[in-house]
Amino acid sequence: MLRAYKFRMYPNDNQINLITKTFGCARFIYNHFLNQRETYYKETNKTKTAYDCCKDIPRLYVDKPWLKEIDSCALRCSVFDLDDAFKRFFKKQGNYPNYKSKYKKNSYRTNNMTSTYKDKEYNSIKLDLTKKLITLPKLKEVKVRGYRNLGYINGRIINATISKVNNRYYVSVVIEEKITIKETISSNIVGIDLGIKSLVTTSDNEKYDNQKVINKYEKRIKHTQRQLQRKVRGSNNYYKSKEKLNTLYRKLKNTRKYYLHQISKKLTDTNKVIVAETLKIKNMMKNHKISKAISDASLYELIRQLEYKSKWKKVHFYRVDTFYPSSQLCNICGYQNKEVKDLKVREYECKGCNTTHDRDLNAAINIMEEGIRLYIRELVMA
Repeated sequence: MLRAYKFRMYPNDNQINLITKTFGCARFIYNHFLNQRETYYKETNKTKTAYDCCKDIPRLYVDKPWLKEIDSCALRCSVFDLDDAFKRFFKKQGNYPNYKSKYKKNSYRTNNMTSTYKDKEYNSIKLDLTKKLITLPKLKEVKVRGYRNLGYINGRIINATISKVNNRYYVSVVIEEKITIKETISSNIVGIDLGIKSLVTTSDNEKYDNQKVINKYEKRIKHTQRQLQRKVRGSNNYYKSKEKLNTLYRKLKNTRKYYLHQISKKLTDTNKVIVAETLKIKNMMKNHKISKAISDASLYELIRQLEYKSKWKKVHFYRVDTFYPSSQLCNICGYQNKEVKDLKVREYECKGCNTTHDRDLNAAINIMEEGIRLYIRELVMA
């Protein structure tokens, strides 16, 4: 399995200078070959491959000698990043590649180059968690922090991505490793209903409140944004205000993500089968009355975490069809009440059996029952 471990880096002044140069050179290579491929296609109606572009890099050293100062592998990775962007565009998985700007995200990737000499293996990227050091091409040893509970990582390092976010430096190391994850012992089956008032309601009547993190930071963010607008663009005070704003956004993002990881971990640790509804978030965001609340809840991120953690822990994860009327059906008699489409209705009495239902709990139970049918169907087909 390929897993990424992200660490915060603490480079010294010389290393920061070299990292900044590498950001600029990688960006230059990306933009240069994007322009070259566009021109070449207009003239010949053919496209250049990434390997053709890599052959042209040594020729650039003549006119651009500063390209020799940084890691050459980072330049080739930038070319392959551009090639991947074109492939995604042709597969209709993304937009047409844009030219990179230094005012947006700054990052570069470098591959781990291995060699063997006298029965000893050498790697261009090394990670030492006991000394809290990472060795990178050109940068040499850099201090890192993160994963305090890990003494070492068994596996082969594939590549490392160095990035700068709000004047902080990070390195994400991709490692190929063999992982033995204990299978979930529990035989529980749970259905989960996602919402805004209660973020998650399970069929076991366990509710996870929506923290509404945006309410905690919104006033401070607005105040800092107003301060930023008053500053002269490019001045020291402008960058100070921008740093404050970025810090608030980072805290907002991390608070959300931490809470979602807590929920997804607990659900995947305590259940053998998890069933969730399929939500069309883009369509829901078109409703301006609830779009802000949906964005703050990060429902898509929660489903994403449940999916990949279920694969790791050998938990069966199913998603019920979007048009399955989980909220409208009575979980006891099966009567469908279309009046429940109104989101303001939180509790209602079933007209078929006169049972009083909590909207979210009833939906979660129906989702669980539909998931049981999907699980049985999979067992029969197997």
